[in-house]
Amino acid sequence: MTTFFAGASYPLRALGMLSRHPALWKYIIVPVLLNVLIGATLYAGLLFAGFRGIDALIAGLPEWATVIAWLLRGLLVVALLIATGYLLVRFGVVIGSPFYGRLSERLEEYRNGVAFDAPPPTVGNVTRDIARAILFELKKLILALIIGAPTLLLNLIPVVGTVLATAGGIALGATISCLDFFDPPLERRRLRFREKLGFIRRGLPATAGFGLICLGLVSIPFLNLFAVPLCITAGTLFYCDRNADHRSV
Repeated sequence: MTTFFAGASYPLRALGMLSRHPALWKYIIVPVLLNVLIGATLYAGLLFAGFRGIDALIAGLPEWATVIAWLLRGLLVVALLIATGYLLVRFGVVIGSPFYGRLSERLEEYRNGVAFDAPPPTVGNVTRDIARAILFELKKLILALIIGAPTLLLNLIPVVGTVLATAGGIALGATISCLDFFDPPLERRRLRFREKLGFIRRGLPATAGFGLICLGLVSIPFLNLFAVPLCITAGTLFYCDRNADHRSV
């Protein structure tokens, strides 16, 4: 149980690390501002279109229908807030990956005292990195479908099924969070998807605590914009502590 809580404490440790090294913030501010700009534009556009759709829907209806319109507007505001926050988490990691990758490298330099010898940014290397990133996202999607679909079917079992489905969904979300936020140091070592899952499995129960706390942080609207770089910092620190001898997993 102590190990579980130790894993859950890494976002707090990451906050301390970032406060002690202000130079690292330059790798955070730009992607956060990009996500805020993209999120605000997407949210405002969808909200405007939604409001127009609601107005068109109630046009010609009796005056009492305005109450329904305001209710629909309120539901739309909340639904779009949640949906936009989710999309920003999923795509925010990809959009900010060049900055977050460098952030993770610098963290390893600070923590281990050893500079990471990154390959030169040639066309071949960049193309290979992009291909690996896309393949990684596809494999995460396949994993979510393979585990998520049977988990949803558990809801067909009265009472117990709902509990099991909820637990399974949370476990899947925590695993995906681990894959997202452990990825920078693991990807630098060109580990395969199965090896990344192996790192998570061998780190239990600490990785479970880490994944759950990160899942909670990135699920909170607005806070998740700042939670992504914080959790990436936490994931790198977790990796460094688990591999203090500088060997790959």
